[in-house]
Amino acid sequence: MSVPSDATLSNHSLFIAFEGVDGSGKTTQAQLLADWYQKHGVAVTLTREPGGTELGERLRAIVLDPTIACTPRAELLTLLAARAQHVAEVIAPALAAGQVVIVARFTLSTLVYQGYVRGLPVDEIQAANAVAVEGMHPDLTILVDVPFETIHTRISERNARIGERQDRFEGEGASLLRRVIDGYRYFAAADPTVRIIDGTGTIEQVQDTIRREVLSVQASRIK
Repeated sequence: MSVPSDATLSNHSLFIAFEGVDGSGKTTQAQLLADWYQKHGVAVTLTREPGGTELGERLRAIVLDPTIACTPRAELLTLLAARAQHVAEVIAPALAAGQVVIVARFTLSTLVYQGYVRGLPVDEIQAANAVAVEGMHPDLTILVDVPFETIHTRISERNARIGERQDRFEGEGASLLRRVIDGYRYFAAADPTVRIIDGTGTIEQVQDTIRREVLSVQASRIK
């Protein structure tokens, strides 16, 4: 990929969300994109949901803990409390300062996990989310899409290698994983700000595709 010009990348805030199931590579790709921006002298904030703040990280631990009972609505409201703090403390100030903000998971995850998977009404989720985000919406959402068979193999190998304890969602097994993948594809198809990226290539190939999408969106904002 050619080196981006200062006019393309500098002095223009951009809000980018990365989405995808666990094991899709979204976190790795978000980090690589942040590194790329920093390499070209662009101020960037890289963060995640749930989390990103002290309150958010504590709520993350609670909502992912499989030993704590949590109804779908309690799950939703806990995640949105973390998001409200995240927006107020991290995302909004960084965008106001002209930075690029890259977040691993944002509103699309909520529609998928609490709507498509848990079955909560989408209109209720959207109304509650509107309170949390204070008008902050990604300019671009990157969905790293990987087939079920590939994801299932990656997660199984990872957990066997490091002996990782399963969180609330991983503990629900393959049926939930399939539903999450289907949910992402369902909602992404209806949202023009979402770019579906094939995550089955090499890390470098996937990142190259993502950078092209980002440059296209960034350029359109400064015309």
